[in-house]
Amino acid sequence: MTVQQQAPSDAVTEGGGEPLEVWIDQDLCTGDGICAQYAPDVFELDIDGLAYVKSADDELLQAPGATTRVPLPILKDVVDSAKECPGDCIHVRRVSDSVEVYGPDAE
Repeated sequence: MTVQQQAPSDAVTEGGGEPLEVWIDQDLCTGDGICAQYAPDVFELDIDGLAYVKSADDELLQAPGATTRVPLPILKDVVDSAKECPGDCIHVRRVSDSVEVYGPDAE
């Protein structure tokens, strides 16, 4: 018997009900802080001047490629962050298959 995990009730789903997550490529981050202005619950600038994602517990996730779930109430803000980012470094993808749905590698 397999146990399926359900996305938290405030996790965003895309299309067929897929939870979404976001990550930042710090190698491309320009440190403009637009993402932190749009979605401060998800993004934060660190003392190194680069943006990082935050966990649901407000912990800054500094490991390369660290992801966090996209909360439903701020999906538009996260998507706008990805669209407006001058470094094209914000990636929003489906959790199940890691296919990017918003960001520079979205199809």
